[in-house]
Amino acid sequence: MATDMSFPEDLAALAGRVIAENKAIGRTVALAESCTGGLVCAALTEIPGSSAVLDRGFVTYSNEAKQEMLGVHPDLIDSFGAVSAATAWGMAQGAIKHSRADIAVAISGIAGPDGGTELKPVGTVVFACALRGQDVVQAEQKLLDGRTRSEIRHQAAIIALELLLP
Repeated sequence: MATDMSFPEDLAALAGRVIAENKAIGRTVALAESCTGGLVCAALTEIPGSSAVLDRGFVTYSNEAKQEMLGVHPDLIDSFGAVSAATAWGMAQGAIKHSRADIAVAISGIAGPDGGTELKPVGTVVFACALRGQDVVQAEQKLLDGRTRSEIRHQAAIIALELLLP
């Protein structure tokens, strides 16, 4: 789907697929973004017809935002860290609870160039996917190999969009 946006072509094409394929099955989506800072929602809203699919996006960059907007329990963040499967799970659950979406994807990670540790180096990104009416949330941690903050955020956005495909 051609657009006049400044997003990379792979991001635009995948966002177009997410909108078209979810629209075809009548499914709505929500995002809870941390390290991507709204990049996934921005890609989706560049696609004509996105209002039929995208319910809302939460940019919860700070721990406080994760708690206040999504209801992530402070103990999860304190015990496991903001970049953890437990926190991403809470973000995805919160996005479902605080939206009307059928599916929610959460993204939390360390895009760099600072903030990494030996256990969670720069490029560590956690994704979680929740479906309305199901208690099971899928969460997965990945180590992305981007050389720059922009590359890591781009790769994370691609993975998040892939998780939104039916």
